[in-house]
Formats: sequence, C-alpha cells, structure tokens
Amino acid sequence: MKRSVISWGALFACNLMWSLQFTCIKLVQDQVGAFSTVFIPMTLAAIFMLPFVYKDVKANKNRKLSDLKIFALLALAGQFPAQVLMTFGTQQSTASTTSIINLTLPVVSALLAVVLLKEKMNPLRWLSFAIAIVGVTLCSMKDMLGFNLSMQYTIGNLLIFAGVLGSGFYNTMCKKIASGYTEMEMLFYTYIFMLILLFPFVYHYERNVLNGFASFTERTWIGLILLTVFHNFLSMILFFKALKKLEAIQVALSNFLIAFFGLPIAVIFLHEKLSWLSVAGGLLVLISTIVITVWEYKKKAVNVSNVIKVIPDLKIE
Repeated sequence: MKRSVISWGALFACNLMWSLQFTCIKLVQDQVGAFSTVFIPMTLAAIFMLPFVYKDVKANKNRKLSDLKIFALLALAGQFPAQVLMTFGTQQSTASTTSIINLTLPVVSALLAVVLLKEKMNPLRWLSFAIAIVGVTLCSMKDMLGFNLSMQYTIGNLLIFAGVLGSGFYNTMCKKIASGYTEMEMLFYTYIFMLILLFPFVYHYERNVLNGFASFTERTWIGLILLTVFHNFLSMILFFKALKKLEAIQVALSNFLIAFFGLPIAVIFLHEKLSWLSVAGGLLVLISTIVITVWEYKKKAVNVSNVIKVIPDLKIE
C-alpha cells in the first residue's frame, strides 16, 4: 500500500512537470529551432544520468548489446514523434489547439495498454475516465469554440497528433520491458538513440543555434533549463518508477492531470486568463484522479483483508 501511494505521488509530480512542455516550447521558439529544442535539453539530461547508469550497468553484467535494439525502436517510433514532431506541431499551431489535441493522450495510451498489454478497463476506471473527459472539456471549452482547422494549422495539428501516438506507444512499451531495466537505463538508452537520430538534423539545419548560445535571452534560457531538468530528467525518472508499480491504464488516465496543471502554468508564464469554467474543469480532473487512486486502493485493501481472513480456515490435508 505504501509503495502504491509513493508511486501515485511520483505520477502526480511527473504530470505536473510534463505540463510545462508546451509553455517551454513557446518560450524558446524565437531563438531555438525544433530539433535543437529537443537536442539540447536531452543531451544535458543524458550527461546528468551518466554516473547513475554506469553504476546500474556495473551492477548487472548480464546485459547484451542485442538488448539495445528495443530502445532503438522506442526512440524511432516513440520518443522521436513524441518530442520532435510534437515540437514542430506546437510551433506551427497554437498553444490552445496543442492542449486540446493532447487531451487524446490518455485515451490513446489506455487503448494501447488494452491491445499490447492485455490490461482491462473496469467500471471504476470508466467512471474516472468519464469524469476526466467532462473536466477537460470544461477546461478547453473556450478554446474548442475557436479550434482552428484551416490549412494554415492542419499540418501542425497532424504533427501534434503523431506526437501523441508516439507518447502512447513509448509509455506502453516501456511498461512491457520495465521489469528488466532500471529507470535510469530505460531513459538513458532511449536518449542515446534519440541523440544519434537528431544530430544529423541539428548539424544540417540548425548549426547556427549551437553557435549562438551567447545571444540567448533570459526567456530562452529559462525554457531550456525547465525542459532539461523537469521535462527530460526528473519527470521521466518519476514516470518510470510509477510505471513499474502501476498498470499502464492507470498511468494513462493520470495524464488528464496535464490539463489540470497546464492552466496555472499558462497563467503564470504566458499571462493567459483563467475562466471559471477552467477552474471547475480542473477540479473535476483532480476528482477523477482521486477516484482512480483512493477507491482502487480501498478495493485492493478489502480484497487483501478477505484473503487474510480465509487463510486461517485453510486446512492442510
């Protein structure tokens, strides 16, 4: 029980950090291209992880180079669209449209968990899902009324949805291999393959960005630091810790918290106005998360207590 509470706390924190992503992309986009927006923070995060990964690898000498092929797939089909295509899409679309399309992430992740991991949606999870849908609808009501599907934004919107599919795939497949690797290993190996994929694009299209660090404004540095420390490092470590203990569907449904946390972040950094509908919607999202956490804990606790009661009645013949 205590471990489950810690896992949900970690998941709560990582969703808070993930909600920073879209705001940070907007903060840096005037001076940093899409490839570099991913490449720079990911490189710094990988450097931070080096001593921890070295310790993990040294402790487990049964690792084979052939095992790394799964991380090449995770980088190509998961992290690349989730990071690069999402960044391109956010730059070409609007912040509100990006947020709305990203509300499909919990749905996509839950469906992939059912298909790839054979997990099940029980009535309690459907209830949590329904409450969250109402909440995010209220949060985005104003933006949905102005949802722009003109040709100007179509490409950006498609790239954003491709990023959502990549995130869902990455989250689900990481759950499948989580028992065989530490959190640091899963993240570090994925990042190494991502950096290999990204470097030719950065070198060809955005060499000037790497040579222009001295000209970065305070706004740009804030965005890059937040992306490095919170989005690419701490949030992902906490995510993997939670993923090892919880089902992928539970993790997927918790992603509705991104919309809840994204509201005050947008107000603070982008000076957007917060409506009463948004506040009400955010509270519903929070309630849905409480439903999927507290109620499921109580249900598991009851099941465990019933088993304990039955054990004394068992007789060995």
